[in-house]
Amino acid sequence: MLREYRFYVYILQSSSRRALYIGMTNNLRRRVFEHKMHRHEGFTDQYNAVRLVYWERYDDVYKAIGREKQLKRWRREKKLWLIARFNAVAVTSLFSRLVPSGRRTG
Repeated sequence: MLREYRFYVYILQSSSRRALYIGMTNNLRRRVFEHKMHRHEGFTDQYNAVRLVYWERYDDVYKAIGREKQLKRWRREKKLWLIARFNAVAVTSLFSRLVPSGRRTG
């Protein structure tokens, strides 16, 4: 039986919203927890970048590494556009689950 691997490219934002951190992991929940608990010294610890604002999932580690490198080369404005687009889709998806279609609110 083959084991299924998942890899995540993610973006964390600092509490001041000024710093963005891009990383890659095979366990997103554990890695975000480590950032929040400041388990490792470094950029996220120094800038308190603990707010998960974006992620993508990959089955191939090389694709995930390539995407991480690509995002790190992007200008800040493009990263913020990606985050805003991702969160708009997430909010719309959440809203559609909370309010069944065909029903009006208010």
